[in-house]
Amino acid sequence: MPRRTVGLSDRHRKIMEFLTSFVEKNSYSPSIRQIGESIGVKSTSLVDYYLNYLEQEGYIARDGRVSRSIRVFKPVYPESGGPSPNPEILHGQSIAATLSDILRIPVFGRIVASAPLPMPPSDMAYFDSESSVEIARSLLPAKEKISELFALEVDGDSMIDAMVNDGDIVVMKHAQDAVNGDMVAVWLDDENSTTLKYFYKENNRVRLQPANPSMKPILIDNPSSLRIMGKVVMVIRQVKSVAV
Repeated sequence: MPRRTVGLSDRHRKIMEFLTSFVEKNSYSPSIRQIGESIGVKSTSLVDYYLNYLEQEGYIARDGRVSRSIRVFKPVYPESGGPSPNPEILHGQSIAATLSDILRIPVFGRIVASAPLPMPPSDMAYFDSESSVEIARSLLPAKEKISELFALEVDGDSMIDAMVNDGDIVVMKHAQDAVNGDMVAVWLDDENSTTLKYFYKENNRVRLQPANPSMKPILIDNPSSLRIMGKVVMVIRQVKSVAV
């Protein structure tokens, strides 16, 4: 009969066994829903409750700003009576795989998510070695080319209903075209300004739609005056402290 891992209930142990196996096989963590399916639990809030306990006990660590960010610090393996794996070696391999998966994305500057504000085009291309964010390659769609990615810090709250808040980081891919519904960074020649909005082509004009009911869309009657700088592929949320 398998021994119970000290300090863990059967359900916590099963979660750890699933996490250990999944991370070592894929080099990235599963989703909350996948973890729930592995133990027969549909409630994501209940799974989150179990993960909070495992984090408090030092078995895992999570980054609340990024999905699929679970790191396994104390791997747990099924005890089937066969040869026991060496946790230190396998854990070291897991850490090495995780580190090799980390990418540095240059932060080119700030993008306005409100009414457009003047910003010289050169600011969109500014970068120094300290202006970057680190993310796991596994968090990005496989088709994305790393050389085409850059990041911008969001300034404003016009996209809050799209879960993009003031101070968040948006990871973009360089693009000159967009389809309806894409969230894009655009340069407006007529206003000498830049903004982050949803893109919609309507007959002979372009509508730049905010995701905030208190703000009106921007209507561009001369589409040639609009330049698409990039499309959003990922949002990194910035957690803000709340005074007690």
